Amino acid sequence: MKLYNVAYSGNCYKVRLLLAQLAIPCEIVEINILKGESRTAEFLKLNLNGRTPVLDDDGFVLAESNAILAYVARGTKFLPEDRRRWGLIFQWMFFEQYSHEPYIATSRFLLQHRSETPERAQALAVRRDGGWAALRVMEQHLAKNNFFVDDYSIADIALFAYTHVAHEGGFPLDDFPNVRKWIERVKAQPKFVKMEEANSGG
Repeated sequence: MKLYNVAYSGNCYKVRLLLAQLAIPCEIVEINILKGESRTAEFLKLNLNGRTPVLDDDGFVLAESNAILAYVARGTKFLPEDRRRWGLIFQWMFFEQYSHEPYIATSRFLLQHRSETPERAQALAVRRDGGWAALRVMEQHLAKNNFFVDDYSIADIALFAYTHVAHEGGFPLDDFPNVRKWIERVKAQPKFVKMEEANSGG
């Protein structure tokens, strides 16, 4: 496998974390999105949307982080076959992409990679309510559940990636004790690797 990757991207980290926990070797190809490397003609042949991560599995090319998680996890304990548990896992993964990532992840990117301007301040402001709302949903669910769907799964990996660095997007987790405890449970999983360490799956 070959993964086209951005080291600080939570979406890329999701894939690296799962590969590490499954002990699947993977060649990492770093893409500098700030220099436009995901918009070159060569990269756009891999993903017309010009985004990372992209997985190349012996010529089979797949984009979108949560699709890659499902592809890699199929047939493993991280994506159970039971129809209802399978459905719940994807419920939370869609929640991550539609109700969580657009607010928390994009705020983090703006703070880390865009200059302080009135336009940035406005962009951050319009994301505040959505980010806090997502964290409240997670906090309420985790009050009664150790993980998002029974045992640790790709639903947890998907949500962990940007939640554990939410403070970098201006969303400190001081008022979310259940989320903080869940983060520690994820970190305690076998073969867990930190974002800055997850450079290969083998």
